[in-house]
Amino acid sequence: MFLHILKYELKNGLRNKDLIIWLILFPIVLGTFFKIAFGSIYEKHDKFSSIPVAIVEVKENPAFRQVIEGMESSEQPFLKASFVDKDKAEKLLENGDVEGIIFLEDKLRLTVKEKDIQETMLKFFIEQYSVRESIAMEAVKEAPEKAQEVIAVLTEETAASCREIPLTQGNPDVYIQYFYNLIAMVAMFGCITGMHITMQNQANLSPHGARNNCSPVPKSLNILACITGSIIMQTVCMVCCVTFLAFVLKVDFGDRLWLVYPSAILGGITGVSFGFFLGSVNRLSEKAKTAVLMSVTMFLLFCSGLMAGNMKGIISEKLPWFNNVNPAAVISDCFYCLNLYENYDRYLTKIATMCGISVIFIVLGFITSRRKKYASI
Repeated sequence: MFLHILKYELKNGLRNKDLIIWLILFPIVLGTFFKIAFGSIYEKHDKFSSIPVAIVEVKENPAFRQVIEGMESSEQPFLKASFVDKDKAEKLLENGDVEGIIFLEDKLRLTVKEKDIQETMLKFFIEQYSVRESIAMEAVKEAPEKAQEVIAVLTEETAASCREIPLTQGNPDVYIQYFYNLIAMVAMFGCITGMHITMQNQANLSPHGARNNCSPVPKSLNILACITGSIIMQTVCMVCCVTFLAFVLKVDFGDRLWLVYPSAILGGITGVSFGFFLGSVNRLSEKAKTAVLMSVTMFLLFCSGLMAGNMKGIISEKLPWFNNVNPAAVISDCFYCLNLYENYDRYLTKIATMCGISVIFIVLGFITSRRKKYASI
């Protein structure tokens, strides 16, 4: 009987237009818009790239030229230098083709058009080089025959001080959090299928519920089959969502994509259990329950950062405990932990939290649903 009910639950789910629109089509459209809006921001504005700079040799400085040439031979050079005269350098700076002009005089002098992060990095580079150059020149005076070795060391130390050191092996793009929250949104929208479980098993809410309560099948078995069917359908939706983001939109989830899938599926189970519980605790109509569920779900997604990227940080500062129990935030944090952290401690904590939330919601939903009795049907 369990398999019979499960079969018709799956058929019923495939006919549900809400399932197709909200759990498959809507995430595809929203994910595409996210990719268009955020896909190139990090590459253009936040990711480090070589700083274009003009160099004017007022006084010859072979050591500095050799240092620059040594730095430019690296895979990701700190500077992209052009040796030009003063007039051309000023024109390049005015047109925005370079970030600054380095004048090789008795002491290095930097001229910039405006103060920004790249100009600050140039200033740091000049200061570091000037200190190391003075030390190197003293060493050359004491041992002229080692001039090339000293210059080679000066080049290596200067390049090392300006080398980009990644804080994580994952994707550092801050805008990827919107895609994490998109997956969390699809998972939380599983509450729609979870709510339908209660609609089909409460006689006072729908004709379908009345027929189920008149049948000789134990109510607990009927509910269990419906939950299983909802979880299977939600799993298919989560797999489609992650696959579309990873392989069609080319969203970089790091090198642990194989763990993103089970995390998303578990998030979908959390969403179904959330809808099952909230749907069983009141006697509102289907439309009213849907409105309440969607309102609560969107509030939780707002707190996790779907609409405003910095909202999760604000909530964590004001109410540190809230996002630790917010299902939407816990789901999105799973992908964040997989991407950025080397170990699995935080990730396993989030997984355990999702499992706990799901079990609590399902148990409470069972208890609430089974206690409903009817004088007549």
